[in-house]
Amino acid sequence: MQTILWQPTTDFIKSSNMFKFMEYVNNKTNANFSNYSTLYNWSITEPKIFWEILANFCNIKFSKQHNNVLSNDNDMLRAKWFEGAQLNFAENLLTKRDQSIAVVYCNENMQKSSLTYAELFIAVASFAKALLARGIQPKDRIVGLISNTPEALIAMLATSSIGAIWSSCSPDFGSEAIVNRFQQISPKLLLTQLKYQYNGKIYDIKNKLEEIIKTIPSIKTVVVLEHKEHTLQINSELLAYRNFLSPTDHIEFYHGDFDHPLYILYSSGTTGKPKCIVHGSGGTLLQHSKELILHTNISSNDTIFYYSSVGWMMWNWLISSLKIGSTIVLYDGSPMFKKNDILFDLIDQEKISIFGTSAKYLAILEQRKINPIKTHSLESLKTILSTGSPLSEHSFEYVYHSIKQNICLSSISGGSDIISCFGIGNPMKPVIKGELQCIGLGMNVKIFDENAKSIQNKLGELVCTKPFPSRPIYFWHDHDFALYKKSYYAKFKNVWRHGDYAMLTSNAGLKITGRSDTTLNPGGIRIGTAEIYQLLENIPFIFDSIIIGKDIDGDVELILFIVISPQEKLTENLTAIIKNKITYSLSTKYLPNRIIQVADVPRTFNDKKAEIAIKNIFNNIDVTNLEALINPDSLNEYRKIYNDLFN
Repeated sequence: MQTILWQPTTDFIKSSNMFKFMEYVNNKTNANFSNYSTLYNWSITEPKIFWEILANFCNIKFSKQHNNVLSNDNDMLRAKWFEGAQLNFAENLLTKRDQSIAVVYCNENMQKSSLTYAELFIAVASFAKALLARGIQPKDRIVGLISNTPEALIAMLATSSIGAIWSSCSPDFGSEAIVNRFQQISPKLLLTQLKYQYNGKIYDIKNKLEEIIKTIPSIKTVVVLEHKEHTLQINSELLAYRNFLSPTDHIEFYHGDFDHPLYILYSSGTTGKPKCIVHGSGGTLLQHSKELILHTNISSNDTIFYYSSVGWMMWNWLISSLKIGSTIVLYDGSPMFKKNDILFDLIDQEKISIFGTSAKYLAILEQRKINPIKTHSLESLKTILSTGSPLSEHSFEYVYHSIKQNICLSSISGGSDIISCFGIGNPMKPVIKGELQCIGLGMNVKIFDENAKSIQNKLGELVCTKPFPSRPIYFWHDHDFALYKKSYYAKFKNVWRHGDYAMLTSNAGLKITGRSDTTLNPGGIRIGTAEIYQLLENIPFIFDSIIIGKDIDGDVELILFIVISPQEKLTENLTAIIKNKITYSLSTKYLPNRIIQVADVPRTFNDKKAEIAIKNIFNNIDVTNLEALINPDSLNEYRKIYNDLFN
């Protein structure tokens, strides 16, 4: 039975950007769309008209117009968007140049600074001029090993403004993880810092930097955020950030084609060396504009926040809000430094209207019984976004019970592969417990069974059957597209397989139960891991969990690992509670064959559970690319358990 947690009023719907776009489409096409369902169906059946009208509605600034919206539209891999068009990504984000606030920066000590749109433009211009002075050319790579600071944003925009390519990692990555990413793309300049703070602790990364720069000889210039010149044992040019800048108030924007490379993002690397995913300027700009303006309902009056590092695609997504003229809030540090509700203080202080976070963060708040609805005003807050992993049903309820009742809670899902979303929010639709509100406009998403048959109200593979502008333009050094094809098109011919195990509901919502490559398959029954995790989050004594399948005699044995208080032991009574809960709420088919207490759960730097690493250990397969894990030492306990049980 569906539970509606929030319902937009008629006035709210009619004032939304989505409704205004629908009217705009009606006027342009003489159509008579009256709801999202009809608008969506048109957007996937008439993609050329839809994406062209969308570009006009979102005021995408082209220096040269296209001569063809879409060619090779029957070929997912070779389809080309907006052929002949030229634009610059940064120019589109920097059209506003007044004294309104563009960026607010806050660290975990609640020290703040801000930049107006006019100040941001000058800062970007000065960085861009300095890049040009060092011979940086279009398509050269500039990288940041940096925290979520205004300087990272400035450097990215400056890089884009001259047609170069930006890539970044958070400084908490290990040196080998950073090298595995940056070395592949041969960057010419590195923007970095010598130390960073997290949860009150200062981390010095000077030795790490020296190792990285020594290993990547293509880096000719190193720019450090600290105001003084510092000594690093490197052969590259070394400059403090302020000494690097070349003051100016002018940018000569480079205008490339629609697919001119903009960003290089990386796969998690849990199954091998990270893939270098290259995204184009036009596709990223158009897709982000659609998702922010229409699906998130953002305007120039909004202040938007997303808790993210520069190594996660939600950072790229957040900063595209500058295209709309909104204020973006950058936060650097722990979301729970000294107090559990520090981010809610920030909402009230900065009048944040759109608050982005992760499912894990909301689960922790619920576990710690944090009730911002009682302690904070949150008057400005109108939307909460959640991503990173499926949002559990009880987390949906927690938001409306303990944070705010009159709010649009949008669980969204996509990833670095598409630098955007397939499932997303919608100001014209209700929030139903456990569901993503809708499929994004123009995204022809289906759920396939094993025979490539489209299904509804059943779990299967999430796929996209038609081209969309924000798919990667290529992988770095994947000249014959072999790795690209293997990653997305190997399972279903000419169909994008995203790797999520999901279900389309009868009301056109979406449920995601986990990654299909970690889907459990005991006795031939496919089980999404997220279903089990959501259930276990409701058991008070369980702090964390991870479940894998071990191949045994043609079948799969389920092994559940749980983290409980170090002072407690997993007794028969606690084990019985877990099994009873799974049996009652899910099915006996979901019951693990073994339940084992562990000290920690391995996670990637994007905070995803590293199920494949554990699965490989228990299936006697080498675990590669440990650098993708934030806590690789945690695997030692799992290796010991495996040896004790099976060797």
